[in-house]
Amino acid sequence: MSLSSLSLLLLAGASPLAVGQEVPTVTAPETSAPVPVPGEQDRTPEDVQRSSAASDIVVTARRRAEQVQDVPIPISVVGVKELDSTGSFNVQRLQQLQPTLQFYSSNPRNSSVNIRGLGAPLGLTNDGIDQGVGVYIDQVYFSRVAVATLDFLDVQQVETLRGPQGTLYGKNTVAGAISITSKAPSFNFEGRAEVTAGNLAFKQAKASISGPLAEDVAVRLGISTTSRRGTIFNTATDNYINEQDNIGLRGALLWRASDSLSLTLSGDYNRQDPECCAQIYVRYGPTQRAANRQYPALTAALGYTVPSTNPFDRLTDVDAELNALNVLGGVSLRGELSLGSGTLTSVTAWRFWDWGPKNDRDFTGLPITTLSQNPTRQDQFTQEFRYAGEGNGFDYVVGVFGFYQKIHTTGQQQQGSAASRWLLNPSSALSNDPSVLDGLTAENDIRLKNFSGAIFGKFNWDVTDSITLSPGIRVNYDDKVGSYVSIVRDAQGVLVPYSGGTPRQAAQREAIQPQAFVDEAYRAWNLTYDLTASYKPSRDVLLYATYAHTFKSGGLNLNGVPVVNGVVQTELAQIDPEKVDHFELGVKSQFWDRKATLNVTGYWTIIKDYQAIVNNSSTSTLRGYLANAGEVRVRGVEADFSIRPTERFTAYINGAYTDHEYVEFVNAPCPPERSGGTAAPVGSPGGTPGVPGQLSPVVCDISGQWLPGISNWAFSYGAEYNAPAKVFGLDGEFYLAGDASSRSKFSSNASRSIYTDIGGYTLANFRLGYRTDDFNIFGWVRNAFDEEYFELLATTPGNTGLVAGNPADPRTYGLTISKSF
Repeated sequence: MSLSSLSLLLLAGASPLAVGQEVPTVTAPETSAPVPVPGEQDRTPEDVQRSSAASDIVVTARRRAEQVQDVPIPISVVGVKELDSTGSFNVQRLQQLQPTLQFYSSNPRNSSVNIRGLGAPLGLTNDGIDQGVGVYIDQVYFSRVAVATLDFLDVQQVETLRGPQGTLYGKNTVAGAISITSKAPSFNFEGRAEVTAGNLAFKQAKASISGPLAEDVAVRLGISTTSRRGTIFNTATDNYINEQDNIGLRGALLWRASDSLSLTLSGDYNRQDPECCAQIYVRYGPTQRAANRQYPALTAALGYTVPSTNPFDRLTDVDAELNALNVLGGVSLRGELSLGSGTLTSVTAWRFWDWGPKNDRDFTGLPITTLSQNPTRQDQFTQEFRYAGEGNGFDYVVGVFGFYQKIHTTGQQQQGSAASRWLLNPSSALSNDPSVLDGLTAENDIRLKNFSGAIFGKFNWDVTDSITLSPGIRVNYDDKVGSYVSIVRDAQGVLVPYSGGTPRQAAQREAIQPQAFVDEAYRAWNLTYDLTASYKPSRDVLLYATYAHTFKSGGLNLNGVPVVNGVVQTELAQIDPEKVDHFELGVKSQFWDRKATLNVTGYWTIIKDYQAIVNNSSTSTLRGYLANAGEVRVRGVEADFSIRPTERFTAYINGAYTDHEYVEFVNAPCPPERSGGTAAPVGSPGGTPGVPGQLSPVVCDISGQWLPGISNWAFSYGAEYNAPAKVFGLDGEFYLAGDASSRSKFSSNASRSIYTDIGGYTLANFRLGYRTDDFNIFGWVRNAFDEEYFELLATTPGNTGLVAGNPADPRTYGLTISKSF
């Protein structure tokens, strides 16, 4: 299924939107605000109004105009008006509207976007592997999930495609794709401004303007800025942290060079610079480490008390400097040429990403790890050519895609004066000598050069008027070359060797292990193919079935590998690709004169050689590293229902049931309650979980357990009622709307732990306002019932039993005013 081609035109149907309304009612499945298709950029509101009477929602997903209900793929689309009215100004907010989308982030770099629970496991940030969910903006692939933490800027719509993608264009993805479409330059002069103010000193402003520069040239400019006071108070610095401080700029120039050729030049710059991102004390969960080396004994010995043991007091005393500087930008040129019976499209782009973090990785006010940062610079270049044509009873897309990425990370980790007591065994005299680890510093240099190239094609054959077969194929080549060098020095600048040396240096290696491997390479060809069969027995019913065999590219372990007896285990530096088999059955339907829409999808996904953090008993080490687990399975059922019985009322409910497990994962890292003790004999289950002083298994078999981050049940639902009214002589309407999302319990640790399950919760949001065709004012409240829940829970280094986490936003409220012209 093409990503760029999923541009939708709002033409009514079961859409909850009303043409001309500034703010939508609710988000329903597969509906959107108008987005121009090639050759239709100048459609007027009156054109849309007339089309609306036809009760059709038109897409160009298979390079021809067709109803969205005719497209045999599960798609969730949120238009600009839904984004604005629900406050979904980034992907994190968007997940509340789409139950099959999951987003987790402890900071922009340590972020993962999953669809149906697949993409990247929690805590698996590694420059050397690809994401399983592709993020695209205006047909340009973004290789870093960090883009998902930025504010949407002058966005027209966001489309979420579920299931494997890649046989139509772009980068191969195994779980799905998020395609973000910006507003196009207009040949009619137009503009919009919006301001929002709320509690926690929340301030947001957006503005855009567009119009012609000449008869065949149009321009569009947009700006967005967001700021908010932090949600956590740091008693060490006497200020609020985990704040928001974002600004974005975007410009686009459209030149209609001829009747058959149009060129769009786009550029953007986005910057976040908040004091962020601290994870704070949540609880103590005993491990199998000796009792005198666990959190209660260690803090007592150091005379330390956490500011609060209730995380929803939102207090911390982290003492290291915090920052989450995140800068993204780039330039792209898209050309579209009508050629023969189809369209030739070229997309050329350069993107950059600068990441300047500062973290407190001991999660306390103690000087244990005083410096932890991995500043990164990335440049990426992409080039894509596609030709979409059609003939008598068939249409097709063929293309080539090239991607080159260069990453350089220069990290630092430094230990403080409390590190010896915290990290070294108290039975050693060295643990009472702060100078052993105080000032110990690792200088990391991580480099990656990553090339990916592909040829692809998709063919749609109308066997009969009601039956269509759609085979697709992709041939992909990946070439990755990377290096990881970690040099460790003590406070006097003396190198710490890989092995041997003095007892003091051996103790220093317990805290930070030096290692290096240079110019490790991963190179491989892979083949992707899929087949979709669809059957349309009537105008308003579509049945479809899909099989896809695909892969997630292999890569390199650029977070380090085990070192055994001074030998770096470079054979563990490469990671094999994931091999994916995906099956899907679906039905799309409309009824009650198309006032109601019901779409249901069932799927079954099997992944072999799943990329995960593993332990390997053959190395006789407890250090986890990135490698391949055996097999995972995710299967489920999704249903999207929307109804619009009158122009005054709309409602929707979307739900997903997801069954997920590690089918085979015999060499997983153990959960904290089974970690930290003296190593048990290989193959032994170890001692009693959660009891200090017990033996700990080197690896754990977690076959049959949950995958992290996935709830068995998830729902989103909402409704709106509006009433016509005239205010100050202007025709408009008052409206009352609400939306909510619910999810059941999920695991927040790669190996499920008794300490890190996050309980189910429901978030409810409400808004009340008045709008006309070009003006809107509304008050809103989010997390209206002040639900206390965690976005993430994490075990902290050292097996001390300290569990840290991210308390989610409390209740927020505010007022939004917007004006269009």
